[in-house]
Amino acid sequence: MSDAKIRLFVEHPLGPGQSVPLNADQAHYLFGVMRLAPGDAVRLFNGRDGEWRAEVAAAGKRGGILACTGQARSLQLPPDLWLIFAPIKKARTDFIVEKAAELGAARILPVQTAFTNSERVRQDRLQAHAIEAAEQCGGTFVPEVAELQPLARLLDSWPEARRILWADESRVGAAETLAGQPPGPWAILIGPEGGFSDPERTRLRALPQVLPISLGPRILRADTAAVAALTLWQAALGDWRAG
Repeated sequence: MSDAKIRLFVEHPLGPGQSVPLNADQAHYLFGVMRLAPGDAVRLFNGRDGEWRAEVAAAGKRGGILACTGQARSLQLPPDLWLIFAPIKKARTDFIVEKAAELGAARILPVQTAFTNSERVRQDRLQAHAIEAAEQCGGTFVPEVAELQPLARLLDSWPEARRILWADESRVGAAETLAGQPPGPWAILIGPEGGFSDPERTRLRALPQVLPISLGPRILRADTAAVAALTLWQAALGDWRAG
């Protein structure tokens, strides 16, 4: 069996001796695009069972079968961190989802705010971007991308124990530290290109779970702010910390 250079997300359970059926799209990618043949190796993950080595047992134009041969890595769960963001232009929304998956967000929640430019998003397309990001970055977990919902509705049922790191563009100045903050469940909140409305700001400031911070001396685009905030949190409280 040749060395596995391709990682593929599958919905099927993975385990010793497990056969994994392929759908038409997966078969086209592996056999039509990547030119794999019976006996060639693939690495599989499903977000639950870790990463598994597998080999092509059967290859066809519209399907195929992979056979698990051994576990390569156990499941690595991300920190308990959610990303809440207001969708922007299509390509930049895709970028936010991809980078959130790469940077270790456990859940991604698009929200509709007063100044959100995009009134609808395709949840299935964004979930596919999260899967592709996990395939490319070596992750064994894929964050759920939730359906778009109003920010007000999300806050109505917000869990008391989960803190919110609010990247507040009105606090432009020195980047603030998270030193001394508890590592428990968190979410990062990134606003739309037009910022939050006054009523939204009033409500966020009234929530005891919310910690507003500055991301530095310049106002960042929404997609840049998402990456900056995720990086800041991971370095201070997440799984980037040494030891």
